[in-house]
Amino acid sequence: MQDLYEIVIKGTSISCGVDINDNVKIKVDHLFCISRQGIIIDIIDPIGVDQQRYQEVLKEYREKGKCKELSGDQVILPGFIDLHIHAPQFAQLGTALDIPLYDWLNKYTFPLESKFSDENFARQVYQDLVSQLISNGTTTALYFATIHKSTSCLLAEICEKKGQRALVGKVVMDDVNQNPEYYRDSSTDQAINDTEEFIQKLLAIGSKSHQGIYPVITPRFIPSCTDEALSRLGQLAKKYNLYIQSHCSESDWEHQFVLDRFKISDTQALDSFGLLSNKSIMAHCGHLSDGDMDLFHKRGAAVSHCPLSNSFFGNAVTPIRKLIEKQVNIGLGTDISGGYSSSIYDNIKQSVISSRMLEDGTNKDLLPNVRGVPNSRITLSQAFYLATAGGGESLSLPIGRLEINYAFDCQIIDTTLNYLSQSSYFGKEESNYENLFQRIMYLSKPNNISEVWIQGKLVFNKK
Repeated sequence: MQDLYEIVIKGTSISCGVDINDNVKIKVDHLFCISRQGIIIDIIDPIGVDQQRYQEVLKEYREKGKCKELSGDQVILPGFIDLHIHAPQFAQLGTALDIPLYDWLNKYTFPLESKFSDENFARQVYQDLVSQLISNGTTTALYFATIHKSTSCLLAEICEKKGQRALVGKVVMDDVNQNPEYYRDSSTDQAINDTEEFIQKLLAIGSKSHQGIYPVITPRFIPSCTDEALSRLGQLAKKYNLYIQSHCSESDWEHQFVLDRFKISDTQALDSFGLLSNKSIMAHCGHLSDGDMDLFHKRGAAVSHCPLSNSFFGNAVTPIRKLIEKQVNIGLGTDISGGYSSSIYDNIKQSVISSRMLEDGTNKDLLPNVRGVPNSRITLSQAFYLATAGGGESLSLPIGRLEINYAFDCQIIDTTLNYLSQSSYFGKEESNYENLFQRIMYLSKPNNISEVWIQGKLVFNKK
């Protein structure tokens, strides 16, 4: 008779609350019971009405050698969901961030991305990228690849083999007037045909994947695409019921470019081409109007907030608190390499910092009552929600929570390193998990992540 559970994990977890305004939820020494499919199908409390069953299950799975017991110095966190990554740009991570976006793209980024026609070069970069993201606790990633069909498929294959859940897009850049000759689709027809072949290849990869691999419709942004390409991409998204990703109102330059071209906002233009739906995840969105936000909510589209990248290229702080109030789905993105860090931890911190700068203002010569935007700050718990459950809700996938019927995606944190635990100062009886949560968010380094699990499988072990 087959076991009810594939594995049982005993430990303390910190996860997000029911909604974005709740505090974190802590489960001490619970049993997380995982199915063969990698789904949490039971969570058993050591006290209360579950106490007897807890002891029975613990005993049974210990005897079977299928119980993993964490120490008191380890904490289970949900895996992070990164909603905006330019995979090829990992090769220039941490460089060339001191110039305007338009110049950065044309001087550094497009020349780099053009090199990904070389499969050997692409394989080296993509393998290193995916490995680093997993070791940083990123269990689900939404990727822009490049215009190259074969190496975009290669990225998906690498994610599948390494066990990371991935959503991958072959980028479309077909406008001869807006893209360099050395890096663009040869024609609109070629761009669309390659995209459809890419979709079919990824659907085949995804059908055999344990954790999930998904194709994504990916116009780079409106400035790089012709009207025909945007319209046909919208049709492809509808035909295959696919995810869609792009940039939306990222900067003064992009926002104004679309206004000049269409006389409507970036959001309205994307919508007119069928590219704003309940499967759309749009990056940045720092210059949305109230009407744009309302349209995002109406369509069920999500925002990928990239606070580090926005600090360099966004020309504004994305008003996350206002988006929350507008009931727009929001997650976090690193925006490698517009953001210098491949860690969602750094973007959690920056999202809190940026929101406080928006609320308090930055011009000291203005009076405090007009210096900032009132009621803009978000809490650390809210930022954590964006990195976990918010990402799952943006993708409409059962991920980002340590709850029954969700995928068991997690990172196991060793709190003995980097001064995360206060117990050495105050003793365990005076320490508390709310404080530990804050210290993990602000002080964690990559070496604090001892294991990463995706869809119930161990995919990274620091040992």
